Amino acid sequence: QVQLVESGGGLVQAGGSLRLSCVTSGITESINTMGWYRQAPGKQRELVATISSSSNTNYADSVKGRFTISRDNAKATVYLQMSSLKPEDTAVYYCKVDLRYRLHSYWGQGTQVTVSS
Repeated sequence: QVQLVESGGGLVQAGGSLRLSCVTSGITESINTMGWYRQAPGKQRELVATISSSSNTNYADSVKGRFTISRDNAKATVYLQMSSLKPEDTAVYYCKVDLRYRLHSYWGQGTQVTVSS
């Protein structure tokens, strides 16, 4: 059974930092891109950052310079280091894994990040 388990969310003051982790298990196929997305109340889910199997990264303009995505292939884990957090970063953050050889993705259940002003 495939599982993606996010952790590290919570309540933080503006300007603070959090580190999200997403541990995957049960995926027997080769993984291509791993990424983080977020969804604020009343808004659509949006891309935050992605990292390819060759560690090429892509960031939303709103988080460039503040967030850093990384992955540990041996641990099948993707991380999101978030710094200089702003109230507008408040959302549920989801990790996503894309398979390499098949058009299929897996999603985590989400972790809440709340940034107070």
